[in-house]
Amino acid sequence: MATPKKPALGRNLNDIGIKGAGLGALLKGGTPTNSDISEIELSLIDVNPFQPRTEFDEDALNELSESIKQLGIIQPVTLRKLDNGRYQIISGERRCRASKMAGLTTIPAYIRTANDQEMLELALVENIQREDLDPIEIAISYQRLIDECNLTQENLGDRVGKKRSTVTNFLRLLKLPDEIKLGLRKRLITMGHAKALLSVDDANDQTYLFERILNEGLSVREVEEIASEMKNLNNPDKKKKTSGKKKDNTYSELESKLNSFFDSKVKFSRTDKGNGKIVIAFKNDQDLERIISLFDKLKSL
Repeated sequence: MATPKKPALGRNLNDIGIKGAGLGALLKGGTPTNSDISEIELSLIDVNPFQPRTEFDEDALNELSESIKQLGIIQPVTLRKLDNGRYQIISGERRCRASKMAGLTTIPAYIRTANDQEMLELALVENIQREDLDPIEIAISYQRLIDECNLTQENLGDRVGKKRSTVTNFLRLLKLPDEIKLGLRKRLITMGHAKALLSVDDANDQTYLFERILNEGLSVREVEEIASEMKNLNNPDKKKKTSGKKKDNTYSELESKLNSFFDSKVKFSRTDKGNGKIVIAFKNDQDLERIISLFDKLKSL
């Protein structure tokens, strides 16, 4: 059996930008046909001011440009006509950019009618449906749809074909520190890592754990376990199932002395059976080396 050929870049459905029902339902006039296609001069086409994507991969554009040189434009772009005789991109900005790079002067296009509100929604939904968006781009698009198109999370889920819980998880990413959001954009960490980081309330702790992920290559499961330990350290008064006895003052004093000695947060805990543990927090590799050196000094005493 012959191996199916991989679609050429010019025929890539992700680049076409009409995947799913969301965008098609928004476009006025229903599904376009070949009779709707017009050849429009590229010099008359303006970018969409509501385009949520600000960065385009240069290598991918070059590849698409080479494909267009060989095969032409397989899928027309979608434009709206402005009052001044110019046109504005609804979907297909990558194809317009690559066509200019390929030396084309015109491009086949579907012409649609849309007001500014519809343009914004069209652009956002069209971009969300692409598979190459990073999680932060998706989250920003979701937030803009909610803020600027007056949608609830449930309405938004219906628009983009996602569960409300999925929408909520993406929106929560915007609460992360900028350093972590940049890490997500560069795909240094996964959505699973980000969700685990969100379980930690303190931004400094989130950043500390993010740095450990980068330095130690921690798995999502490992991050979840560390995050759980950090939450317990930061919530010493959290109710636990115990015999009801208050913490011995001797242990509190010991914990305080350990904090001072190691110059770090130390958690001392002991069960009714007598067993327990001491947890010493460290900020980074250098801090860990410092703590280890203190143990070495203790050995020499």
